[in-house]
Amino acid sequence: MPGIQDNNQRMKHFTAIVHRGEPEEGGFWATCLEVPGANGQGETKKECLRNLTEAIQLLIESEREEAFRLDPKAETAELRLA
Repeated sequence: MPGIQDNNQRMKHFTAIVHRGEPEEGGFWATCLEVPGANGQGETKKECLRNLTEAIQLLIESEREEAFRLDPKAETAELRLA
């Protein structure tokens, strides 16, 4: 049904810290506060953020797979911070 998402497809919000490259190099690079190890870079800010988004998705999915590989009976729970 359009407009309805299951728990795995809920919109998640992340904080990107975007930096300009050195003047002689140009471009942008970014990291994510909530996902250590995720980073992106690109000639434009848009490309940089797109690459960061892909890195976040890959890291989260690989961490999820590893967690359930180590404990197939594990459960997920949604946490909300104020």
